[in-house]
Order: sequence, then structure tokens, then C-alpha cells
Amino acid sequence: MFDNLTERLTQSLRNISGSGTLTEDNIKETLREVRMALLEADVALSVVRDFIERIRTQALGAEVMQSLSPGQAFVKIVFDELVKTMGDANETLNLHAAPPAVVLMAGLQGAGKTTTVAKLARFLQERQKKKVMVVSCDIYRPAAIRQLETVAGEVGATFFPSDLSQDPVDIARRAIAEAKVKFFDVLIVDTAGRLHIDESMMGEIQRLHAAINPVETLFVVDAMTGQDAANTAKAFNEALPLTGVILTKTDGDARGGAALSVRALTGKPIKFLGMGEKTDALEPFHPERVAQRILGMGDVLSLVEEVERKIDKEKAEKMAKKLSRGGGFSLEDLLTQFQQMKAMGGMMGFMDKLPGMNSAAVQDAMAKGAPEKMMKQMEAIIQSMTPLERNKPDVINGSRKRRIAAGAGVQIQDINRLLKQHAQMEKMMKKLSTPSGISKMIKGLRGLQGKAGGKGMPGAGGGLPPGMDPNELAGLLGKQPKK
Repeated sequence: MFDNLTERLTQSLRNISGSGTLTEDNIKETLREVRMALLEADVALSVVRDFIERIRTQALGAEVMQSLSPGQAFVKIVFDELVKTMGDANETLNLHAAPPAVVLMAGLQGAGKTTTVAKLARFLQERQKKKVMVVSCDIYRPAAIRQLETVAGEVGATFFPSDLSQDPVDIARRAIAEAKVKFFDVLIVDTAGRLHIDESMMGEIQRLHAAINPVETLFVVDAMTGQDAANTAKAFNEALPLTGVILTKTDGDARGGAALSVRALTGKPIKFLGMGEKTDALEPFHPERVAQRILGMGDVLSLVEEVERKIDKEKAEKMAKKLSRGGGFSLEDLLTQFQQMKAMGGMMGFMDKLPGMNSAAVQDAMAKGAPEKMMKQMEAIIQSMTPLERNKPDVINGSRKRRIAAGAGVQIQDINRLLKQHAQMEKMMKKLSTPSGISKMIKGLRGLQGKAGGKGMPGAGGGLPPGMDPNELAGLLGKQPKK
């Protein structure tokens, strides 16, 4: 998400961040580039106009012009205005109500509403330890009811049955009564979607809202529709008292216009981002972190949270103890690391959140899927080895390499590259070779957040995973390290 916007903005801001002085001329040129970047990202024109005017007014102020580093002060203004445009801070769900807290989901057909119900149920169960029930009030599409039942089963949420012969209000009331009797904390109500906004659709959902009085009314919208997403949200907000928005399919949206337009046009906060098809691909929306990503500064805090949540701490501590006792970092251990990486969304999901990943070379490699291809190839090579070869790479001679290459469908040089990268990884892992290795890694990642900015003024970006230098990163991307 934001790939195109990040590329354009970071380039234009890089030109001015090193300026010793700010003048109306260089501000004017930079603002023109920022305006074009936002319009190309499909941000609503009115939002762009207000955004640029606020930056211009502040940039020409005496405080900035007299700053010791006016170029960086200008970047800070852009950062602060991005955060302000998207909502200042994360707004969590308001579930402070007598159980069950009812959450009503609204949106157009095809936005991913039913899948998002399951994602939200999983989020509430796993991260907030809530007991969740879901119900479908879509009496027009039998497939929608069956779909909700299926995805509810996948995430372990309780499904309340309904059918096409019932009235949506009756379905919802019966579900609430059932949830009360069985002591559920939250009831998520899925509603019928339409291909476009029409009076009958709005009338039905208004009637349903009035009958069940939900504590949260969330509008689910496809981020890839750009400023149309914001306009649709605005239309729904005029008919319903929305409390928040969930942007779906953001992993396929390279522009980011919806995220920058929704709050300004509706006045309602974006509460979650749908980041993929899997049921765990739902993340709280943090405006400050998103602004850092837009400006190429990474999103280290989200990465830290993901590491803490998804990494297998038992395996990590076991490996750390092994290294602390002088045991080597084997190819079998490297294979385990790849599996851990997959749990966090793969190499690209990991790198995308790191500061300093917006250079042209790295972005080009990521756009071509180089990190994922390399990781799959290395997995195939390791899986073609015998247990002895995995645990003692030094025994891999020429004949063994030929056999492994044939088994994995690769060339001899690919085997050599893997062995070289493994040696680099072993050096990195030895730097974390204490029983508290995982805590040390997380502390190192938090240190990157300080370099990337944290709260307040963002720094110049930059920074790689703890212990990794640019040559090691180049190796992981399948490029030749610098001599």
C-alpha cells in the first residue's frame, strides 16, 4: 500500500530536506510535486487543496524559516499534516456496553464485508479475549449466509443461523437474545450489500440500526476504489450514524487515496485495515505509523507487535540457547527461520515495515517479488539436502552440490549463494546468542523506531535489521554484495 505515493513523496521531500534555507520558490516547487503525488494517488481534490494550503501556511512561518534545519522542519510539517488528515491517533472499538456489545457491519457488495466479519471476530477473540457470535441478516443471497457460517467456523466464532424467509430485524433480535442467554461479549451483525447505493438498501439498514441500536456501526469499503471509497462512505454516513470505517484490500492498493480521503470527507475514523485474504490479515489503523510508511520511514512498531504476537518464542529461545552453548546455526535452523518469516507475511511483509526500504534498488527487487522467490528457492535447496548436510554444511562438496542442485531444480551457483548467505546469517545470529535473544532482537527493532522518528519529528529514515549491513541485505535480495 502507498508504494506509488511513497516513491513520489520521498523523492520530492529528499530534494528539500537538505536545503539550508527555505524560500517561496523552492517551497512552491516542492508543494507542486506533493500536490501531483497526492492527486496521482487518487486523493480527493478538496482534501489535497486543504492539505497543501495548511503546509504552505506553516512552511512560510517565521518559526520554520529561522530553524537550524528548515528542510527537515518542512518534512516534519508534511508528516504532522498527514497524521492530522488521517485522524491523529488510533481509535479502538467502543465495546463498553452491557453484553453483548452489538457491532453492525455495512457496505456495498464485493467490498469484502463478510470476510471482514470473520477477521474482526478473530481479532476480538485472540487479541481482546472476547467471546464472539456472528449473524447474517443478508436474506437476498443464500451464499452470503453459508459463507459467513464457513468463515466463522474457520476462526472459531459462534454462528447464529438464519434463512431467506426471515426478516432482518427479527434475525438480529433473536441473535441478541441468544447472545445474552449464552453470555457472549460481542455480536457482529453482517448486513446485505448492494452493487450501488439505493433507497431500499438504505431504508432496510436504517430500520435494522434503529431496532438493535449497535454500539459500533462500521462501514466496510474497498480501498482500491480510491476517492470513490471516501465518497461512498460519505453517502452512508449521511444515512447512518457511522462510528468508523474499515478499509479492505489495502494490500492490493498501491495508491492509498482512500486512506487519505476517508477521514477528511466523513469525519469518521478509519479503525482497521484489511491487509490480505487470510483471516488474521486485519490490523488496527494507526495514522502516525501509516504516515511514517508513506514517507518511507517504515513501520517498526507494527513489526515489533507482529514479531511478539506471531513468532514461536519457544523455538526462538531454544535456538538462542543452542547458540549460546557454542552450537552452530545450521541450515535446518535457517529453514525454521523461513517458516517463522512466513508466519509474519513473508519476507516482503517484513521488509516493507523497515525504515530505509524505499531505495530504488530495493523497491525494484521487491516489486519483482525477488525476496519471496529467493526464500522459496532456498527452502527448496535445503529440503533437497540430507539431514547431515543440513546440520553440517561444511561436508557439502562438489558432488553433493550437483545432487542437491538436480533435486531442487537449481544451478550450482544457487547452492553457493545459499551457503554464502547462510554464513552471513550465522554471523547475525551469533550477535543474538543469549537466552534472551528474542528480547534482544525486539529491543533492536525498537531502536530502529527511534532512528526512524518515533513520536514527533521523523528522522531521515534509514536503518536495517539489527546486525545486518547493506551487503547482507543485497545478498538476501539475490544481488551481488559490494566488494
